[in-house]
Amino acid sequence: MKVYQHWQGVEPSHRGASVAMGNFDGVHLGHQHVINLAAAHGPLGVITFEPHPRSFFAPASAPFRLMNAEARANRLAKLDVQTLFELPFNATLAGLSPEEFVADVLADGLGVSHVTVGADFCFGKGRRGAATDLKRLCADHGITVHLADLVQADNTDISSTRIREALTQGDTQAAKKMLGHWHRIDAEVIHGAKRGRELGYPTANMEVTGLHLPRNGVYAVLADVLTGPHKGQYHGAANLGTRPMFGDNRPNLETHLFDFQGDLYGQHLSIAFVEWLRGEEKFDGLDALIAQMDADCAKARHILKAAQ
Repeated sequence: MKVYQHWQGVEPSHRGASVAMGNFDGVHLGHQHVINLAAAHGPLGVITFEPHPRSFFAPASAPFRLMNAEARANRLAKLDVQTLFELPFNATLAGLSPEEFVADVLADGLGVSHVTVGADFCFGKGRRGAATDLKRLCADHGITVHLADLVQADNTDISSTRIREALTQGDTQAAKKMLGHWHRIDAEVIHGAKRGRELGYPTANMEVTGLHLPRNGVYAVLADVLTGPHKGQYHGAANLGTRPMFGDNRPNLETHLFDFQGDLYGQHLSIAFVEWLRGEEKFDGLDALIAQMDADCAKARHILKAAQ
């Protein structure tokens, strides 16, 4: 998948794409419906925005994103997207009128041939442009537009908000039903305090800043090592939270990969949250903590074996 981070400088071979356009936070089933419709009209591309427009307009708001840009790109690649236009959402882009956005970005810049958006899509300065305006303006440039209906699950519209609510409750199955895949966090493995190694449970530590996090606690997980010599999928158990046993207060994701030996520092992992096992606890000593970790890993192994 070719990734562009601006609407200028697009190679001729990547012009003429049929694009799905939106924020695609989570790449849930509703988003996938829009992308599938776009795929029927030509070489498949996706237009999205980084940072998320909500982060640009309200930088002090609580973390809300289900995915960082890396995780979103990884998921879109799995959907056979050929070209990702990850447009910089800044004052310049936010200040474009609907007419300027269509002419300068879609037509002249990206040279798209077709656009598919959700029926509730808005664009342009002050969100003045509705989906019907997009269809009218694009027609002036020979670009066709398809407006996709909203997708439902259990007679309710699928939305990133509902997925956040499910994850906040630790309901990974409900989130998966709306996402069409396990919820994942993708990031680079960083150095931590290395306490897990001392306890006999070495972990891969990952940064989670800026994301709406699932319920704190221990999870059975699938871990995809995306880079380096250990590329592949592993079963594991992960702790998401602030590690009250050690007085930490910054959220962190620590994953123990079963039956794994090797160095993962600097490599990129994708952690899928399969099932919430328990909440975080403060134990009466390390022996009690290790005994609980033994039980957690045994339970996670059983769950993941049954899920295959």
